[in-house]
Amino acid sequence: MANVDGTWDTVTKSPMGDQKATLSVASSGDTFTGTYSGQMGSTEIQNGKVDGDKLTWQVSITVPMPMTLDCEATVDGDTMSGTVTAGAFGSFPLQGTRQS
Repeated sequence: MANVDGTWDTVTKSPMGDQKATLSVASSGDTFTGTYSGQMGSTEIQNGKVDGDKLTWQVSITVPMPMTLDCEATVDGDTMSGTVTAGAFGSFPLQGTRQS
């Protein structure tokens, strides 16, 4: 199992521009908890799952409108890459780097 725990600096390339956020990950077996904090506020991770080096989770946001984002990322050492899916708005690339 990959070492997915830590604090990650992430950037999601959205139609509203680059959305920078800090993702905290604390795994326990095949699940994880944490927070997702950025320009639009901070929210708890929901349904965090760990499958080897792959993370999947959801976050509920209220800005710019209430919705649940479906997120997934694959961890490779101190980097991660994946997608954030915003319902009918589509999917956007996510990149992250583990803080030292």
